[in-house]
Amino acid sequence: MKEETYHTPVLLHDSIDGLNIDPNGVYVDVTFGGGGHSKELLKRLDKGRLIAFDQDPDAQRNKIDDPRFTLVAQNFRFMKNYLRFYGIKEVDGVLADLGVSSHQFDEGERGFSIRFDAALDMRMSQNGDLSAKQVINQWEEAELTHIFKTYGELSNAKKISQLIIQGRAEQEINTTSDLLKTLSPVTPPIKEHKFQAQVFQAIRIAVNQEMEALEEMLEQSIELLKPEGRLSVITYHSLEDRMVKYFMRSGTKTGEIEKDFFGNQLSPVKALIKGDSPRIEETKRNPRARSARLRVAVKVK
Repeated sequence: MKEETYHTPVLLHDSIDGLNIDPNGVYVDVTFGGGGHSKELLKRLDKGRLIAFDQDPDAQRNKIDDPRFTLVAQNFRFMKNYLRFYGIKEVDGVLADLGVSSHQFDEGERGFSIRFDAALDMRMSQNGDLSAKQVINQWEEAELTHIFKTYGELSNAKKISQLIIQGRAEQEINTTSDLLKTLSPVTPPIKEHKFQAQVFQAIRIAVNQEMEALEEMLEQSIELLKPEGRLSVITYHSLEDRMVKYFMRSGTKTGEIEKDFFGNQLSPVKALIKGDSPRIEETKRNPRARSARLRVAVKVK
């Protein structure tokens, strides 16, 4: 499978420029995908090393044949443990492109997209225990309301949950089209696709524990980075962007900066790039890049 058909790298050069590459340094790409960012990073290394992570089995087809490169078939929340396994205690930079790949959206059977009628799955890794079908058909109303309100940022989350409970009582909701049909009474005719995308986003985040995994990855990144090491992260929705912003401000998910007795800030990181957007030319070539935001931080000495 060719990388360009798998995923078009977003903010490619900006995100890697932000890492301030040391040609002999050790770097981590926690979202390998089609390998676009990893390939560009490897171009800038001499005797350096790159460890990449991706839990999606399809990403393994894009593995790069380079002695400086290692691909780990795991969720990035396990980064620290696997780096330790490879004898790595600290790194010069961590790169994350948090978007769902074009490949995952375009493979209808994965159930990520509203464009295809497919089984409700949405697992990033097919080894995952929880699927979208289980969430929709087994979770209680309160749990469903929470994910639609928190992860989908939907004001009518309770009504959405009630319709799902009512619908599944009559017949199990098995496919994406089943779900869309169930929610048709509350689907706005003008912003139909936006509403449906928010619903699917909420379910996907819940299925894959995306926010929990992101928090763990950010905590581990700050711990693993050498002094003056860089963290470069591309986000695509407000939930993850807010968490990344807070971590790059304070080293915590709350954004609250600890101060010493004299009022000096004690944050372990300093934000360098605070939410840059793709250039117009890039969004024209790749419309999915429109919502992307780049944030870069450096670990203070």
